[in-house]
Amino acid sequence: MSLHLPVISIALLLLASFVMPLLRRGARAAALPFTLSVLGAVFTVSLYLIYLVESRGAFSYHVGGWPPPWGVELYIDHLAVYMMMVLSSICLVVMVYGARDLYHEIRAEVMSWYYTLYLLLLASMIGIALTNDLFTLFVFLEISTISACGIISIKKDRECIEASFKYLILSVLGSGCVLLGVAMIYMITGYLNYDFVAQELPQAIAEYPYNILMALSLFIVGFSVKSALFPLHIWLPDAHSSAPSPSSAVLSGLVIKIYAAAILRLLFRVFPAELFEVVPVLDILLFLSVLAVMAGSIFAMVQEDIKRMLAYSSIAQIGFVFMGIGLFGNRALLGGLVHIFNHALMKSMLFLAAGLIIYAAGIRNIRDLRGIGVRMPLTMGAFAIGAFSMVGIPGTNGFISKWHLALGALDLGRPFFVAIILLSSLLNGIYYLPIVINAFFGVKIEPRSEHRDVPGMMLVPVLILAAGVIFFGFYPGPILALLEQAIVL
Repeated sequence: MSLHLPVISIALLLLASFVMPLLRRGARAAALPFTLSVLGAVFTVSLYLIYLVESRGAFSYHVGGWPPPWGVELYIDHLAVYMMMVLSSICLVVMVYGARDLYHEIRAEVMSWYYTLYLLLLASMIGIALTNDLFTLFVFLEISTISACGIISIKKDRECIEASFKYLILSVLGSGCVLLGVAMIYMITGYLNYDFVAQELPQAIAEYPYNILMALSLFIVGFSVKSALFPLHIWLPDAHSSAPSPSSAVLSGLVIKIYAAAILRLLFRVFPAELFEVVPVLDILLFLSVLAVMAGSIFAMVQEDIKRMLAYSSIAQIGFVFMGIGLFGNRALLGGLVHIFNHALMKSMLFLAAGLIIYAAGIRNIRDLRGIGVRMPLTMGAFAIGAFSMVGIPGTNGFISKWHLALGALDLGRPFFVAIILLSSLLNGIYYLPIVINAFFGVKIEPRSEHRDVPGMMLVPVLILAAGVIFFGFYPGPILALLEQAIVL
């Protein structure tokens, strides 16, 4: 039964998403408890799968009993269960927050549709993390794109519709690149399964070198668009800043990261290592990651809207993930992968804290946050913890990521990237720390008529995430131990 749990998790999320419209008609009050129960069950399964992989090792699951290359295969290894844990845990906490916030941001009659899209999005991301098949990867890719557009456009604002349409157009272009890459790989090898393709590509390089290079280029461009790697990021600021706060947290904390994990699997499990000695793919990713880290930080510095500032900051943070991939060393890759979890914690918490400020005080402009810490000390305290983590202050989980990335760069004799990491921390401090200082020590703002009390159901998830930022800053051992077994190069 244990071996069936991966596919059961995906099937449960898909089934729950289809059941949700039925609850909308006959038992609307049950929609939220049902959603939270499903998310809790999937999170529990992810923890059990971690135990299973740790004790028994990686294993494959053949959907329907059909072995590859004819059937669809799921491959459950340390990286897969790590991503599943990150996705399910953050989605669960964010939905607890959204249980109250969504009634403030979207219409009550579309609430169950939001739950449907949310469950579909999580199912597709877990599918991307677990699949060992190129075409199944593309299918889940499309489901995630449509679901992500839906949780943006469901808010009835003109800017949300415009942002989701821009995201849809660019994301479809990225999906088209991936589909063409899959088609070229299938044309060359006759297989879609990762392992079978990996066996055929070394012999195929001599006969079809340009086809393989074109397929690799299409994958990199497609997934770079979807993960908002600079300069293919132009959809992200509008989408993340205008969406409902729970959507912003999931989009920034999770969605763009799962595509980075997907391209990592393709690069190191499908394409032969000798290909990277001929074509500077990893150097290209490194160059783009440096641009992302610097440009995202610089653009964030000049923003006036707090959610838009957080959105541009995500562009810089995805650069660290790709920096770990591009450096191609055990410790550097460890830093990049652990940053997926660390950034998911701190950026989700920052977006949720920003949503609390908007909910309680009606404030979005950064200049208006002066003195807000006196009225909302717990919210701004959590925001301060997230800000310190973004800078990389020791004692926060953001420091752990940058520490391992810097050590990985030094191990490879590339101190330039250490300088980039330090400069990025300085830039993060320039636009994060003044917000915190002004919030607690600035001139107090006058109370506004729209001020509301902070609901406990919204505040508790923010505090849980803030506690996670501190906890994994001091005790990152379990996460690092899991990832160390996943990245032996």
